[in-house]
Amino acid sequence: MDRQKIEELRERVSCGAVLVDAGFAIDTRESSRRAVKFRRGGEIVIVTHGGAGWFDPLSDEKGDVFSLAVFLEKIPFKASIARVGRLAGMNFMPAPRRVGARPAVLSVGDNWERRPRLIRLSPAWRYLHDTRALPWQVLRRVAQMDIVRQGPQRSAWFAHHDEAGMLSGWEERGPQWRGFSTGGSKTLFRLGGKAITRVCITEAAIDALSLAALENIRPDTLYASTGGGWSPSTVRAIETIAPKAMLVAATDADPQGEVYADRLRQIADRVGGDFMRLRPHAIDWNEELKERQDEKDVPHARAAGSRVKLRPPDGGP
Repeated sequence: MDRQKIEELRERVSCGAVLVDAGFAIDTRESSRRAVKFRRGGEIVIVTHGGAGWFDPLSDEKGDVFSLAVFLEKIPFKASIARVGRLAGMNFMPAPRRVGARPAVLSVGDNWERRPRLIRLSPAWRYLHDTRALPWQVLRRVAQMDIVRQGPQRSAWFAHHDEAGMLSGWEERGPQWRGFSTGGSKTLFRLGGKAITRVCITEAAIDALSLAALENIRPDTLYASTGGGWSPSTVRAIETIAPKAMLVAATDADPQGEVYADRLRQIADRVGGDFMRLRPHAIDWNEELKERQDEKDVPHARAAGSRVKLRPPDGGP
């Protein structure tokens, strides 16, 4: 097939069509306008660019519709052309919106500074407090630390900082929107002090704050979020922390959460740190917090495992 035909196929067949044909389904709860999450059991693929691109959040694999067919079926490129050609005419992704001239691109830091700080009874505060059940004590803490700001349409922005404390991007969550900052990179959202002996890693900043609320913001704990991704910068940030404190995999109670927990376990093993798996009783920590919001006394979260020393200290047995 000549190059022109290949380009026509690339335009006609979306990555979503290939995934649905392979038995994947859209996870509407975890999808956004710019990133649609597909699941097949424990497998996850994120479709981007209006269906033209994709990536695997658990590896470095990414590409176009042809590379997706190669990735899923372990076939050569030539066979992927026939595979995609069979799906010509199917389109499971919305067409990308056409817009006019793009505005000037601001830096990540400039975009962050343009957003209002989180203040009591602001639209973002009401969303986090009324809809997400985060108590005012937690919201006051993150407002004082300036790690959460107000986004558009009642959304909240949760800052990610690298090991040097530099802003690298932010998670975006709102009643009708979820995503990550354009041009930013995922490292870790962090709530906690420096003198810590325990770091709880969640998949979303709201879950990190929910766990902090359930535990009354333990002073010995850093509550962190990967933003649902697993970038090299995220791995480096966790590897920097893990030797200094117990690494707690506080990810969701679902197959994806178990995959993330296993990766955290491997990091702890690699750096010789302690590890613990902490599962919510609900699907995630925010759902558990909402289930308990009417209780007078919120109990601490309970560990689903015990403290495990993965590597004995020097001179140990």
